[in-house]
Amino acid sequence: MNSLKVLGEFYFSQLLNKPIWNNNGKRIGRLKDMTMRWDSVSPHVTAIRYAKEVNALIPFEWVDSLDDKGMLLNSAFNPLQTYPLHEDETFIGKWLLDKQIIDMKGSKLVRVNDISFSWISHDDKNYLVMIAVDIGIRGLFRRLGIEFFLSRHISNNFVGCQYIKPLESRTSDLQLTREKEQLRQLHPADIADIIETMDYKQRAVFLNTLDSQQAIDALAEMELDAQVEMIKQMDENRASDILEEMPPDDAADILSELPQEKSEELLRLMESDDAKDVRELMQYEEDSAGSLMTTEYISLSLRLTAEQAINELRCLAPEAETIYYLYVVNERKALEGVLSLRELIIASPDTQLKDIMHTKIVKISAYDDHEKVAEVFHKYGLLALPVVNDQNEILGIITVDDVLELLMPERSRGEIYSSLLIRRHQSKGGQGE
Repeated sequence: MNSLKVLGEFYFSQLLNKPIWNNNGKRIGRLKDMTMRWDSVSPHVTAIRYAKEVNALIPFEWVDSLDDKGMLLNSAFNPLQTYPLHEDETFIGKWLLDKQIIDMKGSKLVRVNDISFSWISHDDKNYLVMIAVDIGIRGLFRRLGIEFFLSRHISNNFVGCQYIKPLESRTSDLQLTREKEQLRQLHPADIADIIETMDYKQRAVFLNTLDSQQAIDALAEMELDAQVEMIKQMDENRASDILEEMPPDDAADILSELPQEKSEELLRLMESDDAKDVRELMQYEEDSAGSLMTTEYISLSLRLTAEQAINELRCLAPEAETIYYLYVVNERKALEGVLSLRELIIASPDTQLKDIMHTKIVKISAYDDHEKVAEVFHKYGLLALPVVNDQNEILGIITVDDVLELLMPERSRGEIYSSLLIRRHQSKGGQGE
């Protein structure tokens, strides 16, 4: 058995449009493209396209030699014999070059500017194997034939072929083979940025690679119009599943922007309890406190002890928007008091909630406008605000992140949040410590 021998290293840009000669030295055409089979070992060239016709393919086994000046065929070449494109083969130039992949280090989309190949000999057979794609500026300049303008200190930026693959045969998109594992390491804001730089088709493909929680977390980082677009692109069953898992107020905002027919269809597909919560939120006017609130909050009976409340909290907390404030209600579900998580934890286990709760509660009506909501948050330095009806029953809560950018756009999120925290520490009344 012969050992592996490297015969040469080439870039796709070096081979493209170079002449092809038969074994008699007659030029038969130029290299227009190459087909590649993406097998489990390594992508390798299977055929050469030498004319405009897609089926004008020469099996790579007919290639005797090649360099950056052109390609010489062996005696097996027969111009009357065509090589068909198989389902597991991809045109390198047409379907791979200039396509985008995700750069996990930089959390962004990058473009394939060139492709690196190694021409090897093994067991008396020659192979042209794809080694890597070049996503750097040098690859782009090489394609344009002006690489000499670049400093020698600007190196190639390669992504090894073992880390990428086509999404499907004959595709126009690439993905990282370890993409799902690596995506879990990205912050949802980075995933959102990646999605927002994609075109319409790419977004649909990419969304299918995300699990539901990743999609939800990424959607939460987007502007409302982008969220709406994402939901529109999804399969209805998946869209309804994701809307179920989103905070009801966020789901209500998205559904309110969709055409009524589409919105009703998604609500119909959602679990009845989730759909009910969302429908209730959608009834409020856009400028009302009700439009900002979420129904995911923690309410506890005033007759519970601290120990019982902590045990119940373990079950309720995963579904809540925030657990920093705990709302205490009576038998009629009317709001009686509020306490902080810290106060609950440090209380004696047998102390009843009614003995440690604050009865002076800052609250708001669902029909108050956004301006009043902003004033209350700013005045009392709250992290969350309960919304009640005329019977003092709690309908939901508004959290501070729901008002930061929407209500105070002239100030930075950090500035507003810092101001609220300072005010909160200056005043320990109202909603607990």
